[in-house]
Amino acid sequence: MIRTLPNSRTYITGFRVFIVLYFVFLFAPLIVTMVLSFNDSMFPALPWKGFTLDWFFGEGPEKIGIFHDQANLRSISTSFKTALAVATLATVVGTLAAFLFEQEDFKFKTLLYFLMIAPLVIPGVILGISLLLFANTVGLFLENSIGWDVKLLSPGFWLVVIGQFSFITTIVTLVVIARLRKFDRTLEEAAYNLGANRFEVIWYITLKYLRPAIVGGFAVAFLMSFENFNTSVFLVGSRATLPINLYLQVRDGSTPVINAISFLLIVTTSTLAVINLYAGKSRAKKQ
Repeated sequence: MIRTLPNSRTYITGFRVFIVLYFVFLFAPLIVTMVLSFNDSMFPALPWKGFTLDWFFGEGPEKIGIFHDQANLRSISTSFKTALAVATLATVVGTLAAFLFEQEDFKFKTLLYFLMIAPLVIPGVILGISLLLFANTVGLFLENSIGWDVKLLSPGFWLVVIGQFSFITTIVTLVVIARLRKFDRTLEEAAYNLGANRFEVIWYITLKYLRPAIVGGFAVAFLMSFENFNTSVFLVGSRATLPINLYLQVRDGSTPVINAISFLLIVTTSTLAVINLYAGKSRAKKQ
């Protein structure tokens, strides 16, 4: 809708109805899930049978809350460790890749850029299967030829990290590149003229300018890794990540403890998003 142009009452009403329906469609499932985390029922669905906090703090034997559910707490810990490792690696490598792709004399830039983007267009299921088959093939070859049993190539924590790292790094690279292209190179030239060396210029000027993009890329990488399912499901070992563990519970039948987990995740991510929004506005005002 173009605000500077006159619009009919029907158009304005239809536009407002569309906005309302859009946000209802977007947030209604989340609100229902959050409300049902307080439902005094043994099933994660309607009807409503009263208010309870047992799915958060219950010690059993019938109702075991999330803070006493060792299986779910273990899966949350696994997802957190995986996401932290992936986000750290992806941020470091993605930032370095952004510098590399912004070099004017970088040969084969177009080809390598295409290869970097490729994991994003490949379905996660195909990527997970391919990584699993590749790791198994290499692992069997090393074991049969020279007797090496490489645990890194077996389904487990590090294979999940490698699998997620293979495509999440691209996201971080694109985020950093977008800000790096707006960087005024004359700031670096001024620093050189004032006697700074290459390391000092990158550390105190370039990386300081890129800090919002690097932090944002880390946050995006962490969240993408934490919620990833379709790639991780083929690479996970005996300790499942939270999305896989929740899928197994929903498939086999679960209690509203899965709603309680969803409630905590929604509140946590929303709080962090609001904090990041206000912190960004505060930095913009200072600049």
